[in-house]
Amino acid sequence: MGPRPPRRQPMRPRPGRGWGRVGGAQSERVWPAAGRGGQSESPSSRPASEGRAGRSAPGAGAGWGGVYLATPPLGSAPLRGKMAAARASGSAALRRLRRGGGGGAPGGARGYSRDAEGSWFRSLFVHKVDPRKDAHSNLLSKKETSNLYKIQFHNVKPECLDAYNSLTEAVLPKLHSDADYPCDLVGNWNTWYGEQDQAVHLWRFSGGYPALMDCMNKLKQNKEYLDFRKERSRMLLSRRNQLLLEFSFWNEPLPRQGPNIYELRTYKLKPGTMIEWGNNWARAIKYRQENQEAVGGFFSQIGELYVVHHLWAYKDLQSREETRNAAWRKRGWDENVYYTVPLIRTMESRIMIPLKISPLQ
Repeated sequence: MGPRPPRRQPMRPRPGRGWGRVGGAQSERVWPAAGRGGQSESPSSRPASEGRAGRSAPGAGAGWGGVYLATPPLGSAPLRGKMAAARASGSAALRRLRRGGGGGAPGGARGYSRDAEGSWFRSLFVHKVDPRKDAHSNLLSKKETSNLYKIQFHNVKPECLDAYNSLTEAVLPKLHSDADYPCDLVGNWNTWYGEQDQAVHLWRFSGGYPALMDCMNKLKQNKEYLDFRKERSRMLLSRRNQLLLEFSFWNEPLPRQGPNIYELRTYKLKPGTMIEWGNNWARAIKYRQENQEAVGGFFSQIGELYVVHHLWAYKDLQSREETRNAAWRKRGWDENVYYTVPLIRTMESRIMIPLKISPLQ
């Protein structure tokens, strides 16, 4: 037997060059595709003693910093070991990044400081918001008046609706006309389209919260009113109310002659959008004054919050349709709809018929 042939060197991956023998004449130093500061290096800029840069193998993909890495066979043991090490290293780096710690990067690289609030990384995710100078209730409500409004929704048993209306018409006007009670009826309605067998009452308290408390304390001593409430409770399925302020740019809800139908449009806004809603409607309300359909605009203060109520009056449903279509022909109305619709979570429309005692007929 002849002499045994020399043992060949094992195949190992080399960065930027693909696979080749370690050692021997084929082993060359590989230069990365990107030099310091992200500048590309050309072969002419390298020392002559270093020789040519190795070329990437076909199908090579770009790595971090522009270094091209060849793709060796997937089933090779060296690749599996390096892939596992890379995954472990990447997971550790991600954990350090989430904790905000530096972790002592090699080569003098600066880590992320837990206290570096002005760092470029944190600035990508943290939005600085200027604090508001005042509550939106003060910015949007009327300054010249201190009126507070209360809206009541009474869901009546279907068989008791007529009796409920008769009882209401007998008692509520007395409170409206009594000078000792700082409250006024603004409107009283039954829902025609929307939630059925429902009564809606809108009150105004001239003087704000002190007037409201004064009225409530006096009603506790009013025997006729207490009997009214007791009788009324037998007719109701449920009831709820809200305290409201009126928008400064809306019309004052004054008594008007009928016959009219009324539409109460209720918008439940996304929290934090009330100022934007008011800014848009302050410009848009002028497009809805031609037929004197705008009655009043309110936003909630107590009860369900970020709720807006717009009250409109029309001669009939056909007049409502024509008036609303005419608004779309006015330049600027479409912009108001475009900018306010994204602020809304839900919206509801009620068509209401005024009761005999309602100042809004």
